[in-house]
Amino acid sequence: MAKIIVDGIEVDVPPEYTLLQAAEAAGSEIPRFCYHERLSIAGNCRMCLVELVGAPKPIASCAWGVRDCRPGPNGEPPQVRTKTPMVRKAREGVMEFLLINHPLDCPICDQGGECDLQDQAMAYGVDSSRYAENKRAVEDKYIGPLVKTIMNRCIHCTRCIRFSAEVAGVPELGATGRGEDMEITTYLEQAMSSELQGNVVDLCPVGALTSKPYAFAARPWELTKTESIDVMDALGSAIRVDTRGREVMRILPRVNDDVNEEWISDKTRHVVDGLRTQRLDQPYIRQNGRLLPASWAAAFEAISAKIKATRPERIGAVAGDLAAVEEMFALKDLMTRLGAASLDCRQDGAALDPKNGRASYIFNPTVAGIEQADALLIVGSNPRREAAVLNARIRKRWRMGKFPIAVIGENADLTYAYDYLGAGSDTLAELAAGRHGFAETLKNAERPMILIGMGALARPDGAAVAALAAKAAAELGVVKDGWNGYAVLHTAASRVGALDIGFVPGAGGKSAADMTKAGASDVLFLLGADEIDVPPGAFVIYIGTHGDQGAHRADVILPGATYTEKSGLYVNTEGRPQIGSRANFPPGEAREDWAILRALSDVLGHKLPYDSLAQLRQALFMAHPHLQRIGEIAPGDAADVRKLAGQGGASEKAPFRSPVEDFYFTNPIARASAVMAECSTLAEGRSLSAAE
Repeated sequence: MAKIIVDGIEVDVPPEYTLLQAAEAAGSEIPRFCYHERLSIAGNCRMCLVELVGAPKPIASCAWGVRDCRPGPNGEPPQVRTKTPMVRKAREGVMEFLLINHPLDCPICDQGGECDLQDQAMAYGVDSSRYAENKRAVEDKYIGPLVKTIMNRCIHCTRCIRFSAEVAGVPELGATGRGEDMEITTYLEQAMSSELQGNVVDLCPVGALTSKPYAFAARPWELTKTESIDVMDALGSAIRVDTRGREVMRILPRVNDDVNEEWISDKTRHVVDGLRTQRLDQPYIRQNGRLLPASWAAAFEAISAKIKATRPERIGAVAGDLAAVEEMFALKDLMTRLGAASLDCRQDGAALDPKNGRASYIFNPTVAGIEQADALLIVGSNPRREAAVLNARIRKRWRMGKFPIAVIGENADLTYAYDYLGAGSDTLAELAAGRHGFAETLKNAERPMILIGMGALARPDGAAVAALAAKAAAELGVVKDGWNGYAVLHTAASRVGALDIGFVPGAGGKSAADMTKAGASDVLFLLGADEIDVPPGAFVIYIGTHGDQGAHRADVILPGATYTEKSGLYVNTEGRPQIGSRANFPPGEAREDWAILRALSDVLGHKLPYDSLAQLRQALFMAHPHLQRIGEIAPGDAADVRKLAGQGGASEKAPFRSPVEDFYFTNPIARASAVMAECSTLAEGRSLSAAE
């Protein structure tokens, strides 16, 4: 640690700290525009000038390291002053230069109220300008359907360029020209292709880059802010849902260094319009082949009549990818009381089973643990499409150096360099047997990782592939004392929570694939399950939010609540329980899913013993105590991975394919979004042109 005195306060800081970080550690606030703690240092806005005692002029605190400061003449610690008249005059001069060309757009700018330049102008601006010259005019650029550009406002902080190149790994933004002719552009005015591009809006300290779908929709002080959890993938990113009245206006990221740092994917951010489009807002009953509106009482009576005439072994339930733990627990409870053992959360048929132990289906090294890993093998997964923010974390570790990565599966652009080993399970078998060069790399690593995705597990031979991957983990030192590098990357937000509570077939019960075979079931509950085909014959009860595939097949529709309209528990891919809070209310007659099941159970004569969400959670936590430790991961037992390795089985030679073919259309909410449809069309066009 190094000693430094900031405004008379002596602090101990790491020598690699910049003066800006040291000043913040001492409690001094330093204005900045170009500096961002998660991006490289540019040092080009000069707003963070401070006085270093002994230096001939003010220095940029973001670009000057503590280790570069010389001690005083008698060996005393270096001194930094942030509030002297010289510092204030220097910052006022910088602000004056920034405002020479900046337009007076504040009343019509979407950044108004959240603008760093506006905030700092209040502190360091002046009430008039000494410059009479015409302001610089820059043509607005088209960079896609998500980011709106008003480049007259740009102050050349280059945050967007650095984010695109360093974090997103798709360096499409850059600067042309010099001085006042410098412009931020995509060079060929093409749409940005990164799945993380919306984060440049958060990074932009002025109104040059704003959200195009949100343009002129609301002002920040009109909105009610609710902290919640994202369900667009299994990462469980921390988000803030901003609402006005009953309507969600926008979704922004929250800082959570253990999960998403401060980034979210474009699907998470811009799926907002899908929350209110094609919504189910009243019950429906199918009569003479047509779905007709009905009352809740009529819908419940139709379900009751059918269930009372059906044997328990002919009743099944499938939980969808966006379901919260509470409603799955309630549905499982109801099915148990009905005597039905056929329930499943694995719409895709993934070979994951709670009886194999928690370590067999969670991301054991944790998301933050990626930064401690020193080798990575990706099996049957495309992290860029399946969990874009997690992929950025892998890229972050790769940029640190000494992180060999290999892939078995699709040979796709993952935004970082890797060795492509092969396409299918035969390559994985060679690796597990130590007959491949990368096996030595994993053996020699201190903390190696094997990331296995649903592209490898959601196949008929998924159990054999899982055993093969676990065997490789056990043989190559991926699982050892103090480190478990066996990482399962899920694609469904509900999956880990469902496996934790045992939402899988009981004794004599059928799996999702068996339940949906022709003639296998007479009554089928679909709890938001839209990614599964149900053949004619079964009586389908759909509890969901959108008029998607499940609703089209349903005989009775019970309208539920989306993730922003209910308080729900979600367990992310690393096994971390998190609570999403209700930001608004469901439309029309729609109700929260657990409340629907509670009301239905009364009509069926098997009343569930909880009348409130608090009582339901109390029952849930009594049955599964680890779920009440919100934000804490209950680690899996490494012995489970070794046990899984011994299961064996014959694997097919078919290549692994990622289950996410279209990043923008993975669930009913996304498929209802016009913004996601536009992004999907653009991505498809890029894929076609690349193929040509």
